[in-house]
Order: sequence, then structure tokens, then C-alpha cells
Amino acid sequence: MYAIRGGKIITMDQPGIINDAMILIEGDRIRQIDYGIQPPEGYTLIEAQGKYICPGFIDAHTHLGLEEEIYRVEGDDVNEVTNPVTPQLQAVDGINYFDLGFNDALRGGITRAMIMPGSANVLGGQAAFLKTLAAGPAEMIYRNPWGLKAALGENPKRVYGTEKKTPQTRMASASLLREALFKASRIIDKPDLDGGEAYAQAPVFKVLRREMPLLLHVHRADDIITALRIMDEFHLDLLIQHGTEAHLVADELIKRQVGVFLGPLLVNRAKVEMKAVSFKNARLLAERDVKFSLITDHPVVPIEHLRVCAALAAREGLSEEKALQAITAMPARFLRVEDELGSIKAGKRADLVIFSGHPLDFRSVVEAVFVDGLLWRNQIE
Repeated sequence: MYAIRGGKIITMDQPGIINDAMILIEGDRIRQIDYGIQPPEGYTLIEAQGKYICPGFIDAHTHLGLEEEIYRVEGDDVNEVTNPVTPQLQAVDGINYFDLGFNDALRGGITRAMIMPGSANVLGGQAAFLKTLAAGPAEMIYRNPWGLKAALGENPKRVYGTEKKTPQTRMASASLLREALFKASRIIDKPDLDGGEAYAQAPVFKVLRREMPLLLHVHRADDIITALRIMDEFHLDLLIQHGTEAHLVADELIKRQVGVFLGPLLVNRAKVEMKAVSFKNARLLAERDVKFSLITDHPVVPIEHLRVCAALAAREGLSEEKALQAITAMPARFLRVEDELGSIKAGKRADLVIFSGHPLDFRSVVEAVFVDGLLWRNQIE
């Protein structure tokens, strides 16, 4: 049990800053936030005068532990490039829970991360939502499975097209996705499916029943329109992944209330479909009231730089409030956990970060992180 005294609290639950209050943490929950109270007996006191306290950051699109930075084949488990349709795969089965990236995430104030298969396949497998700190690997799993990864655009056609396999075109990628959804829709209510078929189709059934969202990798505006067309055809719960040109089709996104996981942004224009990458895109989406979160796509952008991405988006005209929302409250909303995460409020999970200065100041250091009430202190060398 902990008592955090003083500091500037950015709750993300109400505008502005709460100054010099006390936060009580009991177990995995925030018990109380109030003024003029003393630390109860048995609580460990943490002095935070002059520091900033904010909700734990959530990176809603990573390959943490699946695609490790310093390894080649030994740490590359992100894409199963033997078949472009593999919905039955689960990211949780490939994650290295001792990947150095988890410690880097804590150093960047990230307390939760969505980890998903890559985008080589049209249907790549199921994502997992993890804590970055827990008593052990099993306890790191927060929600699993969470969402079915899919991809359109350059990646599937590059991976399979160069091998003279399907898909070689955008038409074929969209067709494979439709075919998988249509096939599943024809057998979803059949009681006599054999075990293998039932296992392979289970995640697609969940998508069709809207029990699980489709996490669809798309950069270009035309690919986003294709994604929305397929969403309409099958009445899917869709979340756009990357959305580099999402601002060009803002009206279509608003009409359907579809959210965007925007990023990676701290990158070069590595592909033709990323020619419009810019931190200004966050402001352009905000101006049109398209809901979005910021992502790193780790290891494309190292996960500890999530708040750097938010700060650079603020530099390009996004308000500080919306920049912080994009890595706290908004991903919590997209990931259906806004009742537990994304803001500092009594009763919510105790995911907090203590900074030496403002979170969007590059010079600020993460001094301590709480994940479900478990304390991690940054050993600054």
C-alpha cells in the first residue's frame, strides 16, 4: 500500500491539474485522491512535491516481445509467412516476456501494451493486451485474446507477390479477407464442425459476432476506404491501424465512428504508402474530431518514445490535453477498458507514472511507475 503526497496530478478525468493532493493506492486500485489527509498506518509514503503524476501510458499497437530489436531469426516471431490467412494464431504464444523492450516501456512510462502479429498476412492472428510489469509472465497477461489482426496495402502483396503467390495485388488481398469472412459466416451456426475447422474459424466467428474487433493495418486512403467497405458489408467492429492518410477520409471515419491507432510517426518514409507520414496528421484528425490514439508500432519506433511522439504532435499544433489523451484515455476507450484505465480516479486500476517534470517535456525523467499497484523505480545511471 502506498501514499503519494504532493505533486501536480494530471488526472485525465477532469481538466487542469490537481496540486498537492494525496493519492492512496491499496492493492491494485486507487483507493482515494484527496487534500489534507495523512498517510494511513501501514502505507509507504512517497514524496512527490514538484513532480508530475499522470496515468500510465498505453501503447495500443506494438510487437513487443514478438519482434525483438537485437535479434534476427531468434527473436523474430511476428509473421507466419507460410499462409496469408492465419486467424488461429495467437500473439501470446510467441511473446518473449523477458524482452528488453518491457523494461524500456517502463522507462517511458508505458504500463500496458497491445501486442499483435505483424502485417505480412491478410489475416495474421490474435492480439494480446499485456501489462509491462507483474509478478511473473503469466500475471502480465491482462486481456487475451484481444482483437484479430488483418492487413491490406503493400505488405501482404510484397511478401507473397514476390513468391508468385496470392495476394499479388490489392484486389487479391481484399478478396482473401472477404473470402475468409464469407466462409465463416456460412458455417458460423453449424453444430457439426470438426475440431480443426472450429479452432481455425473461432476468431473469425468472434469478429462476425462483434465480440472481437478487426484490427486492420492500412496506411493509404484508398486502403482505408476498402477497409470501411468491408466493415459495412459484414457489419464489423473495426479499428484502423496506422491510418497514415486517415485525415484524407475523415468524413467517412466520422460517419461510422471508427477510431484510428495513428503511427508510427517518428520514422522515415520507408514505403510509398507512408509518403504522407507527419506529426501534423494528429492535429488534422483532431480538427475533424476523428478519435485516435498514438502508437509506436514497436520496435519500428522504440516503445519508450511514445510520449516523445505525443510531444512532437503537440509541437505541430495538437493541444497538450489531446496529446496526453492520445496515450492514456483514448487508447483505454478504444480497448474497452476506460472503466479501469486511462485516468487517475478512485476505484480505477493503480497505473500511475511519476515524472521529474511535465510528461511532454523531453527532459523529464520517469522516476517511478505503478502497474496494478506494483512499484517500479527507475535506476538512473
